[in-house]
Amino acid sequence: MRVLEELYPQTPIPLLHRDAYTLLVAVLLSAQCTDERVNKISPLLFARAHTPEAMARIAVVEIEQIIRPCGLAPKKAAAISQLSRILVEQHESQVPANFRDLEALPGVGHKTASVVMSQAFGVPAFPVDTHIHRLAFRWGLSNGKNVETTEADLKKLFPREKWNSLHLQIIFFGRQYCPARGHNPQVCPICSRFGRKSLFDEFDRQVSQKKISPKQRVKREDPSPD
Repeated sequence: MRVLEELYPQTPIPLLHRDAYTLLVAVLLSAQCTDERVNKISPLLFARAHTPEAMARIAVVEIEQIIRPCGLAPKKAAAISQLSRILVEQHESQVPANFRDLEALPGVGHKTASVVMSQAFGVPAFPVDTHIHRLAFRWGLSNGKNVETTEADLKKLFPREKWNSLHLQIIFFGRQYCPARGHNPQVCPICSRFGRKSLFDEFDRQVSQKKISPKQRVKREDPSPD
């Protein structure tokens, strides 16, 4: 946690938004899509409609056309349209600030609800996507069985008041230092000290297959006592 706080003392929300509703829509768009692309497309959508009332009046096909570059457009467009109508009809056009009602909305799973709760309402949550799931396993923080187990393990390990910032810090770290592919654990600021042995075994295997010079390897540091 100390390494993450030193590297990322500030944790700005990656997705462009103006309120809880636009954040909810942006998070839906981010499924299997990069934040960078979402941030290019969401302003186009929000220029057309940025409230549940306005979005509910737009034809699904128009939403689909705008968000097509984000992928899964038919499914996402239908969810955005349906949840907008539900917000208008059942929640006075407001995004509910509780998990039960959020997860009852079309297209909103636990991870999406957790992001909205933490980033829009400041409620402690620990959204776990495939990237955080992967890093938690690499660092020996969870057994890697599923995202639900990983979320529970991380919540037990870290103080509740740190959950929201840690979620973003781990995401930022993964993008900069700990990618899914082509990762060298020997030079990673965290994996080099706390990575699982299997991570290094796999790296050594890949080094052997690619015939990379041993001089390119970096000696692994011993874990610090704290």
